[in-house]
Amino acid sequence: MADSFDVIVIGAGPGGYVTAIRASQLGLSAAIVEREALGGICLNWGCIPTKALLKTGEVFEQLGHLGDYGLSAQTPAYDFAKVVKRSRDIAKQLSSGVAYLMRKHKIEVIDGTARLEKGSPAPKVTVTLKAGGERTLSAKSVILATGARAKVIPAAGLAPDGERIWTYREAMVPAAAPKSLLVVGSGAIGVEFASFYRALGAEVTVVEALPRILPVEDEEISAAAQKAFERRGVALRVGAAVTKLSKSKSGVKLELEAGGKRETLEAERAIVAVGIEGNVEGMGLEDLGLKIDRGHVVTDGHGQTNVPGLYAIGDVAGPPWLAHKAMHEGVHCVEHIAGFPSANLSAPVAGCTYSTPQIASVGLTEAKAKEGGAEVKVGRFPFRANGKAIAAGETEGFVKTVFDAKTGALLGAHMIGGEVTEMIQGFALAITLEATEAELFATIFPHPTMSEAMHEASLDAFGRALHI
Repeated sequence: MADSFDVIVIGAGPGGYVTAIRASQLGLSAAIVEREALGGICLNWGCIPTKALLKTGEVFEQLGHLGDYGLSAQTPAYDFAKVVKRSRDIAKQLSSGVAYLMRKHKIEVIDGTARLEKGSPAPKVTVTLKAGGERTLSAKSVILATGARAKVIPAAGLAPDGERIWTYREAMVPAAAPKSLLVVGSGAIGVEFASFYRALGAEVTVVEALPRILPVEDEEISAAAQKAFERRGVALRVGAAVTKLSKSKSGVKLELEAGGKRETLEAERAIVAVGIEGNVEGMGLEDLGLKIDRGHVVTDGHGQTNVPGLYAIGDVAGPPWLAHKAMHEGVHCVEHIAGFPSANLSAPVAGCTYSTPQIASVGLTEAKAKEGGAEVKVGRFPFRANGKAIAAGETEGFVKTVFDAKTGALLGAHMIGGEVTEMIQGFALAITLEATEAELFATIFPHPTMSEAMHEASLDAFGRALHI
């Protein structure tokens, strides 16, 4: 085995393994170092296995509405151990698929923990091998793709104990589903787990310090999501600051303050979902003099850090903390290293939340567009006026578009409803291609589809909606 490569990637999550594959495609010799499992958090503990759980919850919840479709069934039930096993089996399958891709592209996989030392033209990489011993590697370029982990706040008790207080990891593999659950944080991770456990019948309360849930989303989407979650029986406490989370005799106790009033909530379990922080410790980065800001590596527009030959992509390089953003950055970074024209790093990054209902967005919110000085035209179209949505029983939600009133450029799009995460890429493509209302008006959307709501929301922004 060689110890010298063109590129060494540290971290085999979506950003890391895609970067290594693209390096190989460009004719560069590549190695990847991973301390846990191929696929990283996303494939093993995040994106994929959580979607398996959410699908189970969605199906189980639908069983309670069979009468709406003229159907009936005997008493629905679930086997939680099998629910968890299905999720874990899917994660294992995909991790094995990454291993196949590494072999296919002749990328050497090194199982162990990496530490960086000063070197030229890039830092040297010393790997403490899982199998024992060490191995020192050198490369022309080293790319950090070490990802991030759940943020904890020990002072307020917001630190997992693996039993009653969970992060997303523990929430995915408990021995049994809790009958009651507190979720601290209403970002994507928090509301997805709230949706899953509520679908299985748990009493769920979501606590958010900010004035509204899903605070990065457009305000109208947040408001609609709050109403939708409350209709499903999820209790919400917004504008509520957590003062202490502790164990109680029966589970956990959460003390909070909202509107000048103190309140104590109790449940069997709690999930802490207050954000994530980059994995920058224990790799010798401080000794290299690497610039780190608020737990994330500082990079330029190509992933280059202030240390020669050292790059960073994905979650460790800062928000948005999304797998597809990490993959896009990785491709851009390694193409830049190889001297090829780079992928469009300024392309809009869509956000997707796989709760019930789903939420998806891309580009600017209405408020952000106005803050930037734009005069906007806003369109909306409800799914209750969409034929396919009515036929499918998916009438909840709407599509919202934000256009520049002067140029007609699509600035942003926001959706809430069934399967909107599968639709948002249409608007992402439109913004990437710098489409205006004229191109969207001229696009033929197939009928009957829920995507017709995208067309109608675009038309509505200019007073031309056809079906409302």
